[in-house]
Amino acid sequence: MLGHRFHDRRLLLRALTHRSILPETGDDYAESNEQLEFLGDAVLDMIVAEHLCRRFPRKQEGELSKLKAMIVSGKALQTVGRKLRIGDHIRMSENEARNGGRQRGSIIEDTLEALVAALYLDGGMNTAKRFIENHILTRLERLLREPVDHNYKSRLLEYSQARGLSMPVYRVVGESGPDHAKVFRVEVSINGQVLGSGMGKSKKAAQQHAAQVAMQTLTG
Repeated sequence: MLGHRFHDRRLLLRALTHRSILPETGDDYAESNEQLEFLGDAVLDMIVAEHLCRRFPRKQEGELSKLKAMIVSGKALQTVGRKLRIGDHIRMSENEARNGGRQRGSIIEDTLEALVAALYLDGGMNTAKRFIENHILTRLERLLREPVDHNYKSRLLEYSQARGLSMPVYRVVGESGPDHAKVFRVEVSINGQVLGSGMGKSKKAAQQHAAQVAMQTLTG
């Protein structure tokens, strides 16, 4: 599935461990994949950004940011994760699995990002880059043809850049619901001013909603 033989199998196990199973295994929070998800998100952003800068040396920052947002969107990552059948391999509680956890987009997306981090930690940047090129960047040409009017994060970024404002900053300010139906609340601010808040079943979805509200605030 990943095209890499792990030297440290514990990294792979951790990347595939959803927090719902921790009470059953007796492990603490550090054994779930949430910290790896955080690292994987950063590694993914960096590798995709580098690829886009090399591929499109004449494009401006706003255009590159829009392309990157398309490639690493929750929808795109969930599609890749489902194609790789990541859900079949996630360690989760029986209750989470019964409630559709193995097919839930947010869990698949988070696990994919955790796997990117595990590949990076075990095999280095080139290993993570090879996986991203083989499974995520291959979608670039098709994504370039898709409409992006619905991408409010990109529109908000372009709006702020065109007016010399700081980049939008997104912050998770709340979580609610059980693990199998988690809802995130995110606020977005520019120049320190909160312009919108949004809800979603994943952090990325909540960010999109917050950006949509912010655009409505800014443009009336």
